[in-house]
Amino acid sequence: MTLENQLERRNRQFAILNQAAMAIAGELHLDKVLQLIVDAARELAGSQYAALGVPNAEGFLDAFIYSGMSAEQARRIPHFPKGLGLLGAIIRGRQTIRLSRLSDDFRSVGFPPHHPPMDSFLGVPVMAGKQMLGNLYLTNKEGSPEFTQEDEETVELLAAHAAVAIQNARLYEQVARLAVIEERTRIGMDLHDGIIQSIFAVGLTLESTRLALPDGADDADHLLDQAIEGLNDAIRDIRNFILDLRPQRFSGDLASGLGRLVREFQANTMIPAVLHVPVQEVANLPIPLARAIFLTTQEALANIARHARASKVSIEVTPHANNNHITLTIIDDGRGFDTRQQQDMVGHGLSNMRARAESLNGLFAIHSTVGRGTQVVLTLPQG
Repeated sequence: MTLENQLERRNRQFAILNQAAMAIAGELHLDKVLQLIVDAARELAGSQYAALGVPNAEGFLDAFIYSGMSAEQARRIPHFPKGLGLLGAIIRGRQTIRLSRLSDDFRSVGFPPHHPPMDSFLGVPVMAGKQMLGNLYLTNKEGSPEFTQEDEETVELLAAHAAVAIQNARLYEQVARLAVIEERTRIGMDLHDGIIQSIFAVGLTLESTRLALPDGADDADHLLDQAIEGLNDAIRDIRNFILDLRPQRFSGDLASGLGRLVREFQANTMIPAVLHVPVQEVANLPIPLARAIFLTTQEALANIARHARASKVSIEVTPHANNNHITLTIIDDGRGFDTRQQQDMVGHGLSNMRARAESLNGLFAIHSTVGRGTQVVLTLPQG
């Protein structure tokens, strides 16, 4: 390739990069931002396939966005990558990896059935300071047996723009969640102070009506019992919604606050809950950490009340003196859900919990299987 052709190619890459950066910066919805990044990376590097993996707190892929593959092709693949092999190496090493042949690298673990063949490889981490936001993966360089140093540098520039765009989109979503929470608080107060009191008053009227019934009016007495039971069920259902709608304020005393959350949860849901919290050991916990544990517990219990259909719950706070961390673990035996298909992140508060952990340099993980319950784990550094 002549110098003129090289300059022309480089200028074309920078033009594409500039257009991609402007498009990414102008989008505030995270899903769309991630797709724009993947599409731009594939065009920039001239690759057949591109993908972006978003790792979770444990280093495995929480999300996987692809480009260059049809929806029908994707459906035939049993599962997307899990963050093992080469993809895991990028997550752990946080450095770019460029290979002429995937199969020649000892870290390659192969492909599942129906996965398209892939040879050349370029993997670039998307970093914001020391925080890992995702990894760009490109395979099968078109018109060449391998990706070039120029491809690597250009995609790394895109990754830098992508990191800023991802952070902006997450911030936008957090602001939107705060607005939703404020409105939920108002609705929760209206439900508690208005509708529940009105329903309760109707129940008292029915109880008074029972006293006015003549002796032997068994059928009417039975109907009144059913009506009163229905009203009590309605009150219980509304209170369950209020658990999710109206967050409680954190007083600063973690053990007391968690105890209050658990008592209210049990009273409103009739689900047994066991709380283990070392009172003395959490008494001097920094307020930001204690508040994060309290709020995460509150959101998790609200999710269980509304969605899990659980028969028991356990909440445990465990300080780890050896590595100066503290862990919150919440387990329910409910119906669970498929974390790969969970889209209602605002409704379930999952992204809110994750963002709270990340803001304190902590880790958040959720493990759930349909029919086998859910486990929420929050780990925060104390120093």
